[in-house]
Amino acid sequence: MNAADFLDGVRQAQQTELSRLGSSKSLYADTEGEMDEDTVLAAVADVFYHAHATFDIWTDAEVGGPAGDLFYETAGLIGEQYGTVASEFEDHDPDAPSPVIEYLQGLDTTPERVAGVIGWALVVENKISQAVGFFVGQASPQTASTFRDVRDAVESLVDDAADTLVDVCDSDADEDLAHEAAVDTIQAAYDDYFDTLEELGVNPKPVC
Repeated sequence: MNAADFLDGVRQAQQTELSRLGSSKSLYADTEGEMDEDTVLAAVADVFYHAHATFDIWTDAEVGGPAGDLFYETAGLIGEQYGTVASEFEDHDPDAPSPVIEYLQGLDTTPERVAGVIGWALVVENKISQAVGFFVGQASPQTASTFRDVRDAVESLVDDAADTLVDVCDSDADEDLAHEAAVDTIQAAYDDYFDTLEELGVNPKPVC
């Protein structure tokens, strides 16, 4: 198994979905149309709050080894990013977990969970790019810079998790499970995006 080939396969399979999750409509869906600074901050904080809780559970379930180390480092990193985002406003009262988090919580095997980290990070790096653009547009350069740092931290997870996946996939069946988990993680995020926009009366597909 080759880490770069795996990532290319996932990105190619979900090219359209990732592109739309990196659009301004994605941020509109995450805030349910309330495009003000506090709502954007709260939406991003929710993403990191629930991801940290999920990856922390995985850390407890798999101690040691490449996957255990990845989950431990990922939980720590995501916890730090949550603290960074949450510090931008006074109180964060998290909403219920999103469908993508619910999907991740249902993954059982080590290859699936490592691939879930990949899928989650690919989604979130796209979403955070929109948050950067939003705060640039709001003339909040310091907050935009903070989100650039957050995005860079998330991007680092993609390659780290892909390298770990090479170590934990012992068979073609493991690799197939991992590919399906990464793709379905992205798909869960996209389906949520699509359904939310339709509920808001917005066409989820770009108009050409």
